[in-house]
Amino acid sequence: MDGTGVDGHGHDYGRDFEQGYGNDFGNDFEHDRPRADLAIHGTILTHGVETYGTVVVRDGRIASVASDSNGPGANGRAPIDAVETIQLRNDEILIPGIVDTHVHINEPGRTAWEGFACATRAAAAVGVTTILDMPLNSVPPTLTVEALRSKRSCALHESYVQVGFWGGVDASNLGRLRELWDAGVFGFKCFLSPSGVDEYGSLSYEELERAMREIASFGGLLVCHAEDLDDLMRYDGHVDASYRSFEASRPAECEANAVRKIVRLVARTGCRTHILHVSSGLSVDVLRRAKAEGLPVSAETCPHYLTLDCDHIPDNATAFKCCPPIRDLHEQDALWAGLADGTLDGVVTDHSPASADMKAAIRSAPAMA
Repeated sequence: MDGTGVDGHGHDYGRDFEQGYGNDFGNDFEHDRPRADLAIHGTILTHGVETYGTVVVRDGRIASVASDSNGPGANGRAPIDAVETIQLRNDEILIPGIVDTHVHINEPGRTAWEGFACATRAAAAVGVTTILDMPLNSVPPTLTVEALRSKRSCALHESYVQVGFWGGVDASNLGRLRELWDAGVFGFKCFLSPSGVDEYGSLSYEELERAMREIASFGGLLVCHAEDLDDLMRYDGHVDASYRSFEASRPAECEANAVRKIVRLVARTGCRTHILHVSSGLSVDVLRRAKAEGLPVSAETCPHYLTLDCDHIPDNATAFKCCPPIRDLHEQDALWAGLADGTLDGVVTDHSPASADMKAAIRSAPAMA
């Protein structure tokens, strides 16, 4: 169970049958090779197309994907010789493994919340084959090469899927980001408002520009939790039992204003920048314009923003707390439109487990499991 076989520089990342095995369609070469461990017959989704065929697994890796567009038994082929054979039902489709680039695993330091063994077993159970771990809420956070080594050591023999790591940036490691990049992180996460844990600081916009110039100097990637601190302080008001009151304390303008400021700094520094967990149409509009201008920005959203409506969350339902908050159907429609036109580049979970007592507190738990 070595889950540390991916890093931020493209080494052994994304090896599934979408990449490297998809050119064997229609070939019979599998029948001349040694016995396979596993053959899966049925409808396969690859390169965005459904086709009938067989996926062959040998020595724990996908060896080939053979397509048979006419369905089972066409062309008089002999069955693949395999130790185990699985025939999918007509209503089942075999898809490539899912890559989730936004996951918080709390090991080392907070394994009472969750650790690599639990998180990666859960991922494997639902078809997620690669995860990228965020630099918090572990103790220590991944702000140094030493912390990255500690986290890799924890993951080495406990992970059931491939695991890669984001680094972090706060005021404590400005000027020393290149060494963390060279150690293999995918990029650097920052907060513009409190992170929710004492050991991981936020950046002022002046510090953010310094970080962006440093990261741009070696071609790295910055990923941002975009909520503007001044806006949060201005909107911070009474939060009662209703979810709407919580949403109103962190409105869409807080996110969109932060995204605007980040985009201006992208234009100034040229730093490749990714906006995390976008929740509002206002932010989508800003990002759409930035992409039209050719700026190196990308963005993601999450299932809870795409499927849940803040106006239908019951009172006192603190399990729905996340930052940014879940918003209304108008914002949800704008997110779907952003996915459809490519403004938003993907959907991630922002998996971040928290205990029940933490969720019961009004201002705890910075993300949603």
